Amino acid sequence: MNVVAIDGSPRKGGNTEVLLKRVCDRLNMHGIETEIIKIGGELLSGCTACGACFKTRNNRCIIYNDPMNEWMEKMFAADGIILGSPTYFSDVTMEMKALIDRVGYVAIANDQLLANKVGAAVTAARRAGGQHTLDTLHHLFSILQMPIATSSYWNMGFGAAKGEAEHDVEGLQTMDNLAENMAWLMKSIEAGKDTVPLPKIDRSKRMNFIRLEVEDQ
Repeated sequence: MNVVAIDGSPRKGGNTEVLLKRVCDRLNMHGIETEIIKIGGELLSGCTACGACFKTRNNRCIIYNDPMNEWMEKMFAADGIILGSPTYFSDVTMEMKALIDRVGYVAIANDQLLANKVGAAVTAARRAGGQHTLDTLHHLFSILQMPIATSSYWNMGFGAAKGEAEHDVEGLQTMDNLAENMAWLMKSIEAGKDTVPLPKIDRSKRMNFIRLEVEDQ
């Protein structure tokens, strides 16, 4: 089994990286391979809602001038996904938001490519705003049918300067417990594949809240 961890911080060696490495190191102890992909600092295009992914249905985004499709391929092949972002005005970085929107649409357009993969979220903050950041990260998992790994507290670490999260002993403990729960959940899903059928999901109904009727002139 393998996990792809996405680092949305533009700061190399920052506190988001510290927390992700902590989770990944613990997952490695359970025999789970991990890879941290740094997307922070990349010049990424946001989703333009063009709808091309619903026409091509080739597991890719039509925007090819950045590495997003390369990262998507790794995410779709993984057994688990960790999203990590520092707290920017009580939310995720622009790079992470671009990934959430574009990966989310491509996954949905291609028959829920991330369904039943375990998701986990991590955020770093100087002081406050981290819980809303976690909510944003969890939104991707909840709409894509991804079981969410939890911990013994909110999955946050605190620090302003690089590396300060290393001194947040409770935050590090939270990362360890997150990894333990994620490993258990992934192994449980793997163990049940041959005996427990996947849930039957009905997506046949779709309704817009506003419908404008135009009379013939």
